[in-house]
Amino acid sequence: MLTGFKNFIMKGNVVDLAVAVVMGAAFGAVVTSIVEGLLTPLIGLLFQAKGIEEMQWEGFLYGQVISSIISFVLIAAAIYFVVIMPMNHMIERRNRRLGIGQDVKDEADEDPQIALLTEIRDALKSRS
Repeated sequence: MLTGFKNFIMKGNVVDLAVAVVMGAAFGAVVTSIVEGLLTPLIGLLFQAKGIEEMQWEGFLYGQVISSIISFVLIAAAIYFVVIMPMNHMIERRNRRLGIGQDVKDEADEDPQIALLTEIRDALKSRS
C-alpha cells in the first residue's frame, strides 16, 4: 500500500507539478509587486490616474483588466526565461552528450496511433 503511494509521488510529472506550483506562487509575488509598485504608477501617470486599477470609463474598470493582463504576461515571461529556457538548454546539452539525434527524438515523440494510421494510408496509396 505504501509502495504504491511512494511510486505515485516519485513519478516525474507529480514532482514537476509540485515544483511548478511553488515556482508559480513565488514568481506571482515578485511580479505582483513589480506591477503594483512600478508599472501601475507609471501607466497611471501616462493616463493621469492614480493607478491602473482606478482607470475607468462610464463605470467600467478597464484598468483592473489591464493590470491583470500585465501581471499574467510578466509571470509567463519570468517562468519561460528562468525555468523553461534553461531546462531546454540542459536537455539539448544532455542529448548531444549522449548522442541522441533530432530524428530519434521525433520518432519517440510520434503518437503510435498516428504512426499506425500513416502506415495504413501509405499502404492504401500503394494499392491504387
